[in-house]
Amino acid sequence: MVSIMIEQEFELKRYDKNGEKTGWTFIEIPSKLSQKIKPDTRTTYRVKGFIDSLEIKQVAVIPIGEGDFILPVNAEIRRTIRKEEGQKVNVRLEFDGSEFAFSGDFLACLEDDPRAMEYFETLTPGHQRYFSKWIESAKTIETKTKRITQALYGLGNGMGYPEMIRYFKGKR
Repeated sequence: MVSIMIEQEFELKRYDKNGEKTGWTFIEIPSKLSQKIKPDTRTTYRVKGFIDSLEIKQVAVIPIGEGDFILPVNAEIRRTIRKEEGQKVNVRLEFDGSEFAFSGDFLACLEDDPRAMEYFETLTPGHQRYFSKWIESAKTIETKTKRITQALYGLGNGMGYPEMIRYFKGKR
């Protein structure tokens, strides 16, 4: 497979009401460009590159039909690049075939909690990565420890990532 890096200016868009994607900010990647990044693909894949000057890796590009895809631009990315819906961003993207590296601390703790590990292993790889990315995005060791504890509690009680997040937001 030959992957080509695309480079283009895009407008940040936002979904009003669109099921689970309601409120998402994203870049829409038309079919002709997505075919350059990963030819003959109609399922989610990962990209690397830059949004403005921010380097990104292992970011999911999600199909939305007719061969078009979206690249979600989360709040952390928007804060870093200091841009919101309606503003233009310069984007350079290419296929990222590198292996995802799970949080070592999280995996070590999972091994000590068989019930949480058992449920974790039933999740799709994408949902497993949500936990690991969330844990690794912690800025302090205290926050990372708290997130690992919450993840283990949620997994041990049969919760996926979104259910676990909602559960702990309700506990505040």
